[in-house]
Amino acid sequence: MTGNDASARPAPQTPEHFDVLIVGAGISGVGAAYHLRQQCSEKSFVVLEGLESFGGTWLMHTYPGIRSDSDLYTFGYRFKPWTGPPIASAGEILTYMGEVIDENDLAPHIRYGHTINRASWSNDENLWTLEGTRSDTGEPVHFTANFLWMCQGYYRHSEGYTPKWEGMDDFKGPIIHPQTWPEDLDYKGKNVVVIGSGATAATLVPAIAGDCGHVTILQRSPTYFIPGGNKNDLADQLRDLEVDETWIHEIIRKQILHGQRVLTRLSFEQPEMVKEQLLAGVKAYLGPDYDIEKHFTPKYLPWRQRIAFVPDGDIFKGILSGKASIVTDEIEKFTKEGILLKSGEMLEADIIMTATGFNLSVLGDIDFAIDGKPVDFSETVTYRGMMFTGVPNLLWIFGYFRASWTLRVDLLGDFVCRLLKHMDKTGAKKITPQLRLEDEDMPLLPWMDPENFNPGYLMRSMHLLPKRGDKPDWQHTQDYWAERDDIPAIDLEDDIFEYE
Repeated sequence: MTGNDASARPAPQTPEHFDVLIVGAGISGVGAAYHLRQQCSEKSFVVLEGLESFGGTWLMHTYPGIRSDSDLYTFGYRFKPWTGPPIASAGEILTYMGEVIDENDLAPHIRYGHTINRASWSNDENLWTLEGTRSDTGEPVHFTANFLWMCQGYYRHSEGYTPKWEGMDDFKGPIIHPQTWPEDLDYKGKNVVVIGSGATAATLVPAIAGDCGHVTILQRSPTYFIPGGNKNDLADQLRDLEVDETWIHEIIRKQILHGQRVLTRLSFEQPEMVKEQLLAGVKAYLGPDYDIEKHFTPKYLPWRQRIAFVPDGDIFKGILSGKASIVTDEIEKFTKEGILLKSGEMLEADIIMTATGFNLSVLGDIDFAIDGKPVDFSETVTYRGMMFTGVPNLLWIFGYFRASWTLRVDLLGDFVCRLLKHMDKTGAKKITPQLRLEDEDMPLLPWMDPENFNPGYLMRSMHLLPKRGDKPDWQHTQDYWAERDDIPAIDLEDDIFEYE
């Protein structure tokens, strides 16, 4: 893979300065670097990444079967055609990202093994100062930048979320969270219980079921899935006609986005109909005698949490084969032999895997300060889910829940480059979002409306996130189909933006 040479440079004694500093070399950071290089080629920039290479999620998650839960025609960048199956493995995504880095000469701009601990803004100097550590040497590193572009994602890489249950210390075997998968874990022939029913469980279980003695999926409540073939018939037809891959990429993106828009709209307008359609997809695999009501009918309405695509119905095939089974119940306690459920049933296990989600991280858990005063982002108001009142020259990429994350990477890449050019043209050194006079009495609400979207990781961390207002300018609407028109049309001379 590309780009590790940059990390071998000795850390300078004085801060290195760049026009733009990008934090993170995952799908967001690599996309940001591409747009900056293409649209603002005169700007100096660096990408700082804490891991040993690029990829973010797709590099650090190594559990069996790790794959995307959304299609790569839209999860891929708009500028780089995707030519593989719609649902891709982590390895395929890393290869794709490596090609983006190679084809656009981004490697010289990326520094790996650089963990950022503190970011300080000076109003006197109109400058960000970042302090961090090199993981290979332990040396401190210092950088300054005019603009800070946060692309580090939204969850804590160091550990996943595992609830605390009574008796966990009594269990005789290992308790594994997929986010920190041990390389030497031997699950062959073992009885495994996987706690959780989201995208991670749906990915992990089919990948290990063939080698395990048996895998039991233990869920407190069901999740919606969309099963289907891991192919796109239209893309295959266009390839048979020898249509250029760039055209295919654009056509299939439009096809998929249109379908997603229809599904999202219907999930709010006719939720019961969408619910029945989703459940019918599961019934088609498991048959009429399976208890779909108990094990695959969620308590919430469709799209209030993310819906994972299940390629070729692999998790359902595992259940049909008898290699996997699903139990819907709550945990009373762990025992030496496994898990005692509140119903009184005992699940015996050699290994327990907690596919129970992750811990949300607000802007990388970096300590932010402005003129020496710590920044509490929960006291700010978000501007369109990407900037924050009172915080100058900073943008955070936070993608979509109901559409591919990367769609927003491209949209915000365009916005940042347009903003930087506007600042150069007007001579501004600082931009800070601020509430307008008509916004000052606006009710301030949690970052996300729980009635709109309510996964556990978001609900557990809502108190850490910025506030939203009751106007589109002051919230992350999660509506790609509106934002694809609204963000390019943002008036950079709006009173929301305070320039100096």
